[in-house]
Amino acid sequence: MFRSRSWFGGGIWKPKNPHSLEHLKYLYNVLSKNHTVSENNRGLLVETLRSIAEILIWGDQNDSSVFDFFLEKNMLSFFLRIMKQKCGSYVCVQLLQTLNILFENIRNETSLYYLLSNNHVNSIIVHKFDFSDEEVMAYYISFLKTLSLKLNAHTIHFFYNEHTNDFPLYTEAIKFFNHSEGMVRIAVRTLTLNVYRVEDASMLAFIRDRTAAPYFSNLVWFIGNHIIELDTCVRNDADHQSQNRLSDLVAEHLDHLHYLNDILSLNIPDLNKVLSEHLLHKLLVPLYVYSLTKSISPPGQSPGERKHVSVVVSLFLLSQVFLIVSHEPLVRTLAAVILKSDSHMVEDGASRVLEEYQLSSFDKSIVFAPPSETLEKSLESLSGHSDLQTLTLEDIPEQSSPQHSSTSDSEILENPSTTPGSSQEEIKHLNVTDEEKEQRLALEVDSSPNQSRQSIEENSTHRPLAKPFLETILNSLNCRENDYAALFSLCLLYALISNEGVDKETLDFAPSAVKNPSNWYNLALIEKLIHVISASCQTNAKIRLVTIEMSIKLLIKLVISDGESLLCDAHLAAIESAKEESTALLRNFYKSEDIFLDMFEEEYSEVQKKPLNVEWLMMDSNILLPPTGTPMTGIEFSKRLPCGEVERARRAIRVFFLVRELSMLLGNEPETQLPLTNPANCVQVGNVLDLNNSDLIACTVVWKDGQKIRRFLVIDVIQLILVEPDTRRLGWGVAKLVGFLQDIEVAGDKDDSRCLHLTIHKPLSTSGGNRLPLLSAKFIFDDHIRCMAAKQRLTKGRIKARQKKMGQIAKLLDIPTNLPNCSTPPNYPLLGMRQERTVGRGQRLKEQRGMFTVNKVPGFAAQLRKQNEPRTGVGRRVGGDVSPPSGRSNDNGIRPRDGSPKMPRPRSEEIPLEDMRLRKSSFTGNGCSGMQLVSTIEPNTSTANAAVNTDVVLTKKCSEETSFTSGQASDSSAKPRRKGQVETV
Repeated sequence: MFRSRSWFGGGIWKPKNPHSLEHLKYLYNVLSKNHTVSENNRGLLVETLRSIAEILIWGDQNDSSVFDFFLEKNMLSFFLRIMKQKCGSYVCVQLLQTLNILFENIRNETSLYYLLSNNHVNSIIVHKFDFSDEEVMAYYISFLKTLSLKLNAHTIHFFYNEHTNDFPLYTEAIKFFNHSEGMVRIAVRTLTLNVYRVEDASMLAFIRDRTAAPYFSNLVWFIGNHIIELDTCVRNDADHQSQNRLSDLVAEHLDHLHYLNDILSLNIPDLNKVLSEHLLHKLLVPLYVYSLTKSISPPGQSPGERKHVSVVVSLFLLSQVFLIVSHEPLVRTLAAVILKSDSHMVEDGASRVLEEYQLSSFDKSIVFAPPSETLEKSLESLSGHSDLQTLTLEDIPEQSSPQHSSTSDSEILENPSTTPGSSQEEIKHLNVTDEEKEQRLALEVDSSPNQSRQSIEENSTHRPLAKPFLETILNSLNCRENDYAALFSLCLLYALISNEGVDKETLDFAPSAVKNPSNWYNLALIEKLIHVISASCQTNAKIRLVTIEMSIKLLIKLVISDGESLLCDAHLAAIESAKEESTALLRNFYKSEDIFLDMFEEEYSEVQKKPLNVEWLMMDSNILLPPTGTPMTGIEFSKRLPCGEVERARRAIRVFFLVRELSMLLGNEPETQLPLTNPANCVQVGNVLDLNNSDLIACTVVWKDGQKIRRFLVIDVIQLILVEPDTRRLGWGVAKLVGFLQDIEVAGDKDDSRCLHLTIHKPLSTSGGNRLPLLSAKFIFDDHIRCMAAKQRLTKGRIKARQKKMGQIAKLLDIPTNLPNCSTPPNYPLLGMRQERTVGRGQRLKEQRGMFTVNKVPGFAAQLRKQNEPRTGVGRRVGGDVSPPSGRSNDNGIRPRDGSPKMPRPRSEEIPLEDMRLRKSSFTGNGCSGMQLVSTIEPNTSTANAAVNTDVVLTKKCSEETSFTSGQASDSSAKPRRKGQVETV
């Protein structure tokens, strides 16, 4: 009874229920008794702070009296009192974590207003924490970001004091915009966007007048130094050893661009004007655009003093700018500078173009230079101004001291290796490998190496370029040595056309609305694109697949209008010629590899499933590195050169698909031949099939988990089907599993002659990188006869299915398919003949095979087997006569042919005996019959060896391949052959 709550105010003993008002009173008592932080009570205070946040969140949702007590006792003052003591990071981290959790989870607006009403939060924000502690820094910036998420038109007045012209939440946060930790920089960007979204005129006026110019000038300088570091990484990574670092730098640049675009997309006119001026004058034009050519320097700077990046990096960065930034005044002005500026305009600082679009209210030099002081010093000096004045670029002093926004920035600029000033001659004398020199020279080269000799001679007279930046972009499309710069030029042109903020008048190479054949498109650009496509169809072309696809994508965007092609006949003919070249290139790889069919279908699936996404392409840092031909770098196949015959075949297949699709699109031709398998004609799982008069083989399927299912095996033309009898209709079945015959693997069981091990792989169009099996099980048949029949049908079905598709591919490539195909390589039959000729002169092969003439495709052996004539004994003559018995003695002492060793012959080389008399009419009647070599054999009994007297009859042949005909008598009166004689072909 002595523990009544009213006796001691409910704060002496710890209540059992942690979620109650009594427990908060107990915690208040703990804080009241521990004003000073010491080693003894540090742990108690940390646990108290953690419990306070938990109770307040519970009270916000369940009991309003909890917050009433918290505000009545002004418990936030305890937080401030603890912070002002040197309590160490342990207590500060818990305090910031408590505040973060508290503000993040409060849902009641009234409770939030109570917490913010007494200005304690602003006092916590401006407190000087020990930011050298990473944990304190992380919780502090997270606390500020959480507060920014609570900003709206009502709560903004708790943070921005209009009377004192102070906004600590914003000004304290932007001081960390260039922090070394990436998560801190991201949090600052998120906070500033949350602030800009609040529609409060006085607050936005404060940001525009007090902080916009210093913040944006330092931000632009920070981004520019980041770009120079990126360029240095590209220059020094000729061996692809710093891919992770380069990937981080590219990702950081993308974050910067998205952040700038988010600010511009808020459509705050005054803020956008200040930001656009800084971007154009201090970053985009002087660093990005001026780097496209080395012959032009900004006014007041010599070429040696100018900060610049390589041409490929400049093209890459500008492509990202136009793909991400959509603010119309900014992108329109930047596009005009690139596409319309001449050398005189650039020497004047491009002010004419900027003034034309009213983005330059003063004559300011365009130069990439550091601000005179850091952002923190600028904010401190500006905070002393009593009057509100608008700050633009005029108020930011020019470069007077080499002070930078961060230590890393100064290190980048002071390091001579980061300043790209080495000439091509210096690179040639470096102590590196020749490959490294070529890759570094590729970075140094701008448009001049790609110009013709005539243009170089013209440039030697110092003729100013009419449009230096545009000419650099167009000249980069020449792929004489590689496609390093060409890919980025294509991406930049595509980004310019795709950006809705760029007007069509600026894009003189885009399709115009006037339907005049001479004005439909830019002839020079189209011809360069067609040249890239044609060059990619040549053997051993140094053009990557991604460049080909990018060229086709840009060409389609330029010449397709309202579904109709604007190309003239000459350019259409050039595209058709490229298609023929790609077809001829692919013919060289037709059947040269056993996996040709699998590669063909896989590449078609990749083309249909993964069309090129330019935005995703420009996020890949690997394309910034010089093109390589080794897969060991981990670069995707389409973004590097092929390595080995298999990859060259893959490239030829992909090029054929891309160019063929372009040709059909320009000609409005429908697709009728691809894919090789029409899904509409295939049996699907669950289909009910009529199995009357069908060959069914009953079997038991044993899965890997031991489950056994009784099914019937049906082998279709291209599919294997496992069916279950339909209980409703006799003679019908339901398909339970369907697989393509071309994707099966069959193996017998050495322990059980009734079993087959069957694996069915998933089709390439549905599987990912690794082809997981659709089915891998053991099939048990009723007896070994049915097992053998099933294995034979499956094996033959697989061969026929693959042959059928190979015939479709041959038709697609305009290869004659009137004869059956054979899987042997082109030189294999002749190799077998040479092996036969190595048999001793005194030996004869066991069987005498007649070689007959047929019109065949070069490189393929085609044999005909007579189905209705069974294979007989060794003595069977072609003409039907019977040779002397095998037991007959040999007068010349030569070993009988039956006992002579026989060279093993592959199945594809077996040629059956045929009645040549049945084919005599076809031979004589065919005007284009092959070269016939007829051997007439004369016996010679005086010597042990055979004497040969050969009469050769030559007949002109239409085909290029020579076939051979063994000389055999067509009538029964011919002299019989004698053993030991050699036939001469």
